Amino acid sequence: MDIELISLTFEDAASQIKSKALSPVELTQAYLDQINRFDSELNAFIRIDPDVSLAQAREAQEAIRRGEYLGPLHGIPVALKDLFETKDIVTTAGSLIRRDYVPKLDCAVVERLRQAGAVLLGKLNMHEWALGVTNENPHYGSCKNPWGVDRITGGSSGGSAAALAANMCLGSMGSDTGGSIRIPASLCGIVGLKPTYGRVSLRGVVPLSWNLDHAGPMARCVRDIALLLACVAGYDSEDPFSVDKPVQDYVGQVEKNDVAGWRIAIASDDYHNEVDNEIAAAVRKAAGVFEELGARVEEVDFSVSRETARASGFILLSDAAAFHQEHLENNSDSIGKDVLSRLRDGQKISATRYALARRSGMLLRRQFIKFFEEYDVLLTPTTPIPAPEFGADAVERARLLTRFTSPFNLTGLPALSLPCGITSDGLPIGLQIISRPWAEEKVLIAGQAYEDSTEWHKRHPAIFA
Repeated sequence: MDIELISLTFEDAASQIKSKALSPVELTQAYLDQINRFDSELNAFIRIDPDVSLAQAREAQEAIRRGEYLGPLHGIPVALKDLFETKDIVTTAGSLIRRDYVPKLDCAVVERLRQAGAVLLGKLNMHEWALGVTNENPHYGSCKNPWGVDRITGGSSGGSAAALAANMCLGSMGSDTGGSIRIPASLCGIVGLKPTYGRVSLRGVVPLSWNLDHAGPMARCVRDIALLLACVAGYDSEDPFSVDKPVQDYVGQVEKNDVAGWRIAIASDDYHNEVDNEIAAAVRKAAGVFEELGARVEEVDFSVSRETARASGFILLSDAAAFHQEHLENNSDSIGKDVLSRLRDGQKISATRYALARRSGMLLRRQFIKFFEEYDVLLTPTTPIPAPEFGADAVERARLLTRFTSPFNLTGLPALSLPCGITSDGLPIGLQIISRPWAEEKVLIAGQAYEDSTEWHKRHPAIFA
């Protein structure tokens, strides 16, 4: 195992691959060795095929030797949450029902990754059907947190976060319907971005809620998030949920690294102050870093999030029950207990309540957009608690852990989670940074400025470093 290789950033690895100082085969093998060493304990992967991964790495290596370098993802090993459909590779969505489902086509995200020359290491564990935040999967086993294997990873993109925290891949793609990128990013001490709704194509991504689903990048630092987002973002005419808006130069934007003169809000109200004391202190200290960088930080009442989270919950469960109607009628015995319970709850939501939630969503989104006419970004904790131990009620955990994340699925705003501290028990703390629609560059600039002023993103679980 080569610690130096698996600890490289995208940028460093890409630079060495481009100059031919590093071989994609060598880098891919280093990650496969790390997976072989630790995944039996963490259970981050559902499917690995080393022969396929190494074949892709050799193909990249030969192309680069011929002078056909495709860019910063060429030869870079990434892994995918197992609801991104991959041609000729089983895509389970964490379910028993799809254990043998082999897509005939790649999803849009995978198409773009392949076009960029990325190497696929494997498919990652997730909460069944993405409907949950603990990643305790009854069919493929629970995914364990590298910071403490008695702790959950968060979910539903828990395999992605665990693999990154344990240096088992260089980057990943996750999905986020109520916090499923940001929650595991927070609990596992890595970085995750939920872009604006419609920014990244959902074609070929197994849905949970058509109205709330987002696909986004997960990595170990903000700059790597920018590189991944630059690859996968953009309009897809074959996706009815994709929006034709210009894509920013995300990599170039993070280089600005300047928040001087920005007006930054930090949520301080009864809703957001109901949080673990150590998390509250870490987020306030993070706000102080932005003040030191020249930003004006103001406390604001953002308790409207309570109503937003409630409406989001109704829409999510209603949409999920609609998508799974046939499964509920014919295969309910193949669905895990907590997911089945939530799907049954979704079936009970009336059309009237659903219609009211949709109307609330439209009004609240307008209210949130107006808020960002005054402020550049908003700061909140990502989660109200650090990673809890296994065994608690999964449905109740979903209500608690999505508290600060789900409002931004309903309103579709870009939201970034990145590390901002460690608890006295040695568990990561996440800071959430939110901005106006299509302002991914804002949250990335703020995140990069914070990273450059702190060391939290460099802290890793010692045994996996």
